[in-house]
Amino acid sequence: MSGEHTAYGTPVRVCRLDELPEVGAAAADIDGRIVSLVRTADGAVHCIDDTCTHANVSLAEGELDGCTLECWLHGSRFDLLTGEPSGPPATVPVAVHHVTIDGDDVYVALKEH
Repeated sequence: MSGEHTAYGTPVRVCRLDELPEVGAAAADIDGRIVSLVRTADGAVHCIDDTCTHANVSLAEGELDGCTLECWLHGSRFDLLTGEPSGPPATVPVAVHHVTIDGDDVYVALKEH
């Protein structure tokens, strides 16, 4: 274990669960930071930074494949649990944020820079 501690900000209500696609991604602005909220086929909701680390494009416009979100421009896939790209052209991970569902509300605590 590396002993690293990941710090998150205060959870912010972002939307209602029914405002998200049944399966897929939607972009949201949380305090000026653009993120992708992603609901997978198993109903889990994930949140990652929306901008591909290879090119300045929205990941929310990409395709969901299991627990990865593919950038529509060059095909890099980002793991929704770790933020790690599966391969080139992206080599830098995206930030993964903490999601909490409270009733019908989706809250996100942003990972601090």
